[in-house]
Amino acid sequence: MSRILVIEDEPIIRTELRRLLVRAGHDVSEAGSVHEAASDYALDSFDLVLSDLRLPGAPGTDIIAMCPGVPVLIMTSYATVKSAVDAMKLGAVDYIAKPFDHDELLMQVERVLREGLLTRQNAALKREVEQAHPVSGMVGSSPAMREVFERVRKVAPSPATVLVLGESGTGKELVARALHAQSPRAEGPLVAVNCAAIPEGLLESELFGHEKGAFTGAQAAHPGLVEAAHGGTLFLDEIGELPAPAQARLLRMLQDGEVRRVGATRPRKVDVRIVAATHRDLPRRVQEGAFRQDLYFRLRVVEIRLPPLRERTEDVPALAKHLLEKASRKVGRPTPSLAPEALAALTSHPWPGNVRELENALERAVILADGPVVTAGLLALELPDTSDGFGPPSEAADTSTGVGAPEETTGSPDSMEEYFRRFVIEHQEHMGETELAKRLGISRKALWEKRQKLGIPRTRA
Repeated sequence: MSRILVIEDEPIIRTELRRLLVRAGHDVSEAGSVHEAASDYALDSFDLVLSDLRLPGAPGTDIIAMCPGVPVLIMTSYATVKSAVDAMKLGAVDYIAKPFDHDELLMQVERVLREGLLTRQNAALKREVEQAHPVSGMVGSSPAMREVFERVRKVAPSPATVLVLGESGTGKELVARALHAQSPRAEGPLVAVNCAAIPEGLLESELFGHEKGAFTGAQAAHPGLVEAAHGGTLFLDEIGELPAPAQARLLRMLQDGEVRRVGATRPRKVDVRIVAATHRDLPRRVQEGAFRQDLYFRLRVVEIRLPPLRERTEDVPALAKHLLEKASRKVGRPTPSLAPEALAALTSHPWPGNVRELENALERAVILADGPVVTAGLLALELPDTSDGFGPPSEAADTSTGVGAPEETTGSPDSMEEYFRRFVIEHQEHMGETELAKRLGISRKALWEKRQKLGIPRTRA
């Protein structure tokens, strides 16, 4: 039953409206003027206000500002275009001309009430989703993730440039998408650029555009990705890989709000919010001269640091459930459950590839599963144990005498680099680079960089 307030100074018409609406199943209250309505009732408790335009004292449209969030339907004997437009400009949901047909009025009332109900339901659902997953696609209730969600909530409405830091696979692009979705620019474009994926010779043209004839092959003018993001957000992933000339152009754009295409003589105004991300140590890159210090300071107006998955293992069960459902939808299968030993394997794995590695493992398990349960074997995880010098000693190992313990431990229990080294060395004989990278949850480029850093040569082409 909906609560409706009727404001009408003619008692006969008011009584007729009340009877009509009560017969239709509504709870109806009455008032003869705006002042009476405001004095006698809590206006925000109604689902709809039906008010005459011409009333003693204040006009019926004055009630609109007094009950924000409550739809107001205006009745008028002066059904001119001007009166209708004026009422709508002031916030009336609609208007109806007197004398009106009873069926027409009831249909209009039901439509407004139905639309109001849908609006409230959508708002409630949105609040519920935001509370459960404050950053779309990211799941977690650990203190570290709650801090990330809170930072996103505070920063998103502002125009500030944001630098998102975190290891590969932690979900940096999801943070950028959340910042965009919760900002005043949400209706504008979100353009994502992987700075490491564009060849250096094409990067400036792709980012900033070029004019016709700017270089060989430039047969037409080409707006860049910065211009494509006008009015929205530009997400620059792997910003640490940006070459020096592009860094200078980006700095100029951030300072002046202008972009100049390659080969152009005049700059163009752009309105773009920058969100940048990297897994690199940018301060070290600055010290090494590989990254401009002034650009670094421009980018890190606000900094959001994503924790690696190994530092928030309490989130793994909920995250695994979410990713299982996602993988099942992707392959068109019912969502399986996790066997207890599979869940134990997931929570004890160090996850060098972070959430991306977890997602790959679960998608593979969903594809390979023959039944409704995912077992530990289907996950194909290489778990560290006491036989190779990782993790806590097992009960079978006598740590006091060294019996059962490895002769030599080449890395600490929490050394991700040592885990990476052992995994690559043990599997590279029968796996290609693509499969190795996939199993680790990282890109081929990241695998190559890690090999170089740790001095692990490739043994097969």
